[in-house]
Amino acid sequence: MAGLSIGILSLIELFVSMATHLLFAFYILSSAMASDLFQVLTDCLRPNVVDLGTGGKEGESKEKVLVLEGSPPPIVLVHGIFGFGKGRLGGLSYFAGAEKKDDRVLVPDLGSLTSIYDRARELFYYLKGGQVDYGEEHSLQFGHLQFGKIYEQGHYPSWDEHHPVHFVGHSAGVQVARVLQQMLADKAFTGHDTSEDWVLSITSLSGALNGTTRSYYDGMQPENGRLLKPICLLQVCRLGVIVYDWLDAAWLKNYYNFGFDHFRMGWRWTGISGLVDLLSNNTGPFACEDWIVPDLTIQGSIKLNSGLRTFPNTFYFSYATKRTKKVFGLTMPSSIWGIHPLLFIPVLQMCQWRFPHGVPPPHKDYRDEDWQDNDGALNTISMTHPRLPVEHPSFFVVDDSKCHPLQPGIWYYKIIEADHIFFIVNRERAGVQFDLLYDGIFQRCRKHIFRSSTPILPNDTAISDPHYSQTTEVGDQMPSPQIPA
Repeated sequence: MAGLSIGILSLIELFVSMATHLLFAFYILSSAMASDLFQVLTDCLRPNVVDLGTGGKEGESKEKVLVLEGSPPPIVLVHGIFGFGKGRLGGLSYFAGAEKKDDRVLVPDLGSLTSIYDRARELFYYLKGGQVDYGEEHSLQFGHLQFGKIYEQGHYPSWDEHHPVHFVGHSAGVQVARVLQQMLADKAFTGHDTSEDWVLSITSLSGALNGTTRSYYDGMQPENGRLLKPICLLQVCRLGVIVYDWLDAAWLKNYYNFGFDHFRMGWRWTGISGLVDLLSNNTGPFACEDWIVPDLTIQGSIKLNSGLRTFPNTFYFSYATKRTKKVFGLTMPSSIWGIHPLLFIPVLQMCQWRFPHGVPPPHKDYRDEDWQDNDGALNTISMTHPRLPVEHPSFFVVDDSKCHPLQPGIWYYKIIEADHIFFIVNRERAGVQFDLLYDGIFQRCRKHIFRSSTPILPNDTAISDPHYSQTTEVGDQMPSPQIPA
């Protein structure tokens, strides 16, 4: 009887989660369509207006950075899971218009569900130009095409160590930037003499640096972090994505694309029998585990992080978010009205997460209680700096007035009160905090980040962070938006 009750509660929870996500997706889609309709009506009333929007072949865009001698490096905003870049979903902005704060900002459109590896490869060719090459070995291993989109002209073709870029990644986007930097250091792009110094700074905004326990709630098996449970939210997502890609409606995929074109899942390539194989999980990205969610489990992040370095000539910053507080020793949501409806139940669930009895923890230093603070999608401890399997150098920022000059090779991080989507999509939710955050990030990129041949050592005294162990406290010029609980 107890087992039956638990099963019924699990199904109810799944249904509520599905309904909430579908309603949010409908809200995003309807907002984008309403914006497009308004733009069309406006253009009809102004027939002499020249269309300056995106167009042409897929993968191309009129969004270019004019490369001038002595001009500042571009800032590249990298979206997270289910995200989109400039040119998708009409005029809707994933970063809620933050890209308008500087005239040298790029917002690439990468696969919204493709693996971190695939997205990193796509990001390189988006900037540099050419045809996306996923690598022969990787393509053979996961059964997809080696070559993808063609960028006849890169958005920053002069990109090199003398003309570096700043990356700002939201959620999984920061891992894309880190993997790309490692690929640059490893000279992983044929025909290009790359190095890690092509990247001047990486800023993480609610970044998935060490995975998330949310992935297990949504359907990943905690035993291995790679396979899906038979009945879960991610299984519903998998089926929907397969049908969407199999229909292969060009107008629809131009509007929003999950990024699996290199798997050739469309009906023209697979037919009815191929659809059956895809739905049965015999073929495709979900069968071979070459998609993003396995990279977001704690086990997947440990595997990914084991090959990533923090480089001595690059500046690193992180904004970790949380919507929880301690009450009589228990972790619970910090407020009701301050959390987006999509994320309130996830915040509550993640406060109570425990690895199942008998399942070994993903790492020897893992403790359930350390992972209870969260923002509804990621655990706060995961967002501060790379910790697993090896902790990278970090400074917990407390005083904004003491950090001149900044030091490369160190993860400066702050913990701010916000949920996972507070600073994206809907600018009105964050209000003045939105401007404080992005103005601070962009000003730092423009005014406070410079490379020096002589390393600069901090003078501050290292102390222990009372909430997250093995960190160091230092002053910085990072903005500190404080959102009331």
